[in-house]
Amino acid sequence: MPYFTVDIADQEHWNQVVQAAHAYDFYHTWYYHQLAAAHHHPFLFVFEKDGDFIAVPLLKRNIEDTVYFDCTSVYGYAGPLSNLDFRQLPDIFLQQFLQTFLRFLKKEKIVSVFMRLHPLIHQHFQPGQTGGLYDNGKTVVIDLTLPMAEQRQSYRKAFRSKINQLRNKGYRVRKATSEADIASFAAIYLQNMHRLGAHADYHFNQQYFKQLLGATSFQSNILLASYEGRDTAGVFTTCCNNMMQLHLAATHNDFVQDSPMRLLVEEASLFGQSMRMQYLHLGGGVGGQQDSLFNFKAGFSDHFLDFKTWRLIADTATYKALTLKKAPTPVITDLPFPVYRFL
Repeated sequence: MPYFTVDIADQEHWNQVVQAAHAYDFYHTWYYHQLAAAHHHPFLFVFEKDGDFIAVPLLKRNIEDTVYFDCTSVYGYAGPLSNLDFRQLPDIFLQQFLQTFLRFLKKEKIVSVFMRLHPLIHQHFQPGQTGGLYDNGKTVVIDLTLPMAEQRQSYRKAFRSKINQLRNKGYRVRKATSEADIASFAAIYLQNMHRLGAHADYHFNQQYFKQLLGATSFQSNILLASYEGRDTAGVFTTCCNNMMQLHLAATHNDFVQDSPMRLLVEEASLFGQSMRMQYLHLGGGVGGQQDSLFNFKAGFSDHFLDFKTWRLIADTATYKALTLKKAPTPVITDLPFPVYRFL
């Protein structure tokens, strides 16, 4: 059988598969997936032939009151991995993977799969007629290989002016180094969640941030902006291979009008350069829309990438039957993109 699965309990094997990929981000790692294990069952599906592979990290979920399951991806940008560059993936190899994947899903009573693809990794991933790729708007990327002076030329003029004003006013940015710093960021973040009415799934606490900061397969950092002794905003960043993500961000209620997040994004760029990252991925708008959130991010760069999701129905008849019954748990779900990322 040309496939195998790796359970979340097998950390070593999971790491071996991911680290053998041509490209991967922290979203694919065992460490990030095990954070979801309390509510879902993370696993890797791996198709392998003649020394090459395609691996798919998934979260398996029971469809309530049935013997069936659906699968989704972790929060963020994940999707398939391969030891081959997706631009050079032979069509026959891809089709063999897709056929084997579908047989596996049917065998395991997994009715459907929904995956968010990674804008920096999956620009050339084309699963053909199997399932469908859906456009979810654009995401914004900063090219960290450019000197800061060139990066600043891509800023919106008002952004350059505002960042200068923040620095002149006395705003300072530091990397979190203490328990108190982590607690400060967590407090601002949770305050942001309550203000925006975010779903409880996004109410990450101090322990969650400590766990991510303790990961060994990627590097996490918190940057805090302060003014007159008070922390005003923070960003949680990750660095993995040549990719830096602004994973989460929040601004204190008392300082929203000052918009210290603009200064934090520039400081994150400088930090990414010091870490020899090639890209700083800012993400997109809410639900992929080119909304005010996207417009904010686009104030730093005009380098946009397509963001797509891959939806696959493995058992059409069962899917239709469950849909007609209005199953309590939707067969295909998509958690909303949290608007708090850059507010």
